[in-house]
Amino acid sequence: MAAKLFEAVGKFGLGLAVAGGVVNSALYNVDAGHRAVIFDRFRGVQDIVVGEGTHFLIPWVQKPIIFDCRSRPRNVPVITGSKDLQNVNITLRILFRPVANQLPRIFTSIGEDYDERVLPSITTEILKSVVARFDAGELITYLPAGQSVLLQLPQ
Repeated sequence: MAAKLFEAVGKFGLGLAVAGGVVNSALYNVDAGHRAVIFDRFRGVQDIVVGEGTHFLIPWVQKPIIFDCRSRPRNVPVITGSKDLQNVNITLRILFRPVANQLPRIFTSIGEDYDERVLPSITTEILKSVVARFDAGELITYLPAGQSVLLQLPQ
C-alpha cells in the first residue's frame, strides 16, 4: 500500500516538474530600460516591440532578443587635421541609445551589435568635419580638456 502511494506521488511529482519546465521555458523577462524584439522561426522578426515585464512566448519557436534602451556612453578617439593642417588628437564621448520603435528594423538590417558597427564610423566622420572648420589655436581656446560639446547627428 505504501509503495503504491510513493509511486503515485513520484509520478505526480515528475509530471509537475515537466509541466513546470515547459511553463518556465514559455516565460521571459524584459528588465527596466530594455525592450525586446521577438524572432519567430517561421515568420522571422516580428514588428512588435515588447516593453518591460514578464511575457509569454512559444517555446522552441520564438526567441526574445533583448536590447538596452538606456543612454550609454562611448568614447571615440580620433586623430584628424585642423583647418591649418595641424594634427589634432581628440576624444569624443557620446551618449547613445536606440529608438525603441525602430528596434525590429535595426535588428534585421544591422544586428544586435549595431553600436559597434555604426557609431565609430559616424562619429569619426562628423568629428573630422567639425574639427576641420577650426585652426589649432581656436581648438585650444574654445575646447579646453574635458569640456563638453553637443554634436547632433543628422537624421
